[in-house]
Amino acid sequence: MSCDITQFLKSKERIVVLTGAGLSLNSGIPTYRNGAGQWLRNDPIQHNDFLHKEIARQRYWARSYAGWPAVRHATPNRAHENLVQLEAQKKISLLVTQNVDRLHQRAGHQKVIDLHGRLDKVICLSCGQKSQRSRMQERIQALNSWLPHCDTIAPDGDADVSDGIVELFHVPDCECCGGILKPDVVFFGDAVRREIVSEIYKKIDESDALLVVGSSLMVFSGFRFCRYAVGKKIPVACINPGKTRADGLFSLKVEERCESVLERVTIALSK
Repeated sequence: MSCDITQFLKSKERIVVLTGAGLSLNSGIPTYRNGAGQWLRNDPIQHNDFLHKEIARQRYWARSYAGWPAVRHATPNRAHENLVQLEAQKKISLLVTQNVDRLHQRAGHQKVIDLHGRLDKVICLSCGQKSQRSRMQERIQALNSWLPHCDTIAPDGDADVSDGIVELFHVPDCECCGGILKPDVVFFGDAVRREIVSEIYKKIDESDALLVVGSSLMVFSGFRFCRYAVGKKIPVACINPGKTRADGLFSLKVEERCESVLERVTIALSK
């Protein structure tokens, strides 16, 4: 199948790539679904709960404080680097990532859209002021000096935190206006901005293929681009070891881990 995907990509010149959590797995950031696409971890935060329930904000920021080091210390892996090489070879016209870890940019990828935002930034929901996630970490520690060191209570990027810690947890307010602070990401129940979706549709219109890498596409915000491409008669290929929501739409699917496939493809296309 690697031969098939190599031939597929060799025949294309303007590829839009859509990546998901499977791409960052080898960087130490765990995926949230199993091979059947089923959710495995803590229930994800819901946008409306975060807006309207203080306990939801306490729970989110307590877990985020504990889990942030795993994301902050993560480094790009060979899959990220191989996609950078494909971009340098003028194969990739745009990369759209559902990940919020910024590892594509840190690997050197130039044309990237963060579909769901970026975890290294924090935004005030009242005044719109943005700040660094590292500053939020410092402020959380200052307001909750009783907390154990975050590395101690973080088994992974989605850290488990006890209810006792959540109930006592103090969430910092905006330093400019006292408003609610939220990571600059799209929570479940929220929507990707229309202008971002329109920009991606435009790039797909100009492409000759869509390639999905390391995503189950169970979230509609990513799945819609596969459906759109097929509607425009643009072929869609996928590299993902498990089930995806778009399995019936692919022209070609390679059910392997993306790191090994991308490595072989990049080597073959560079010859």
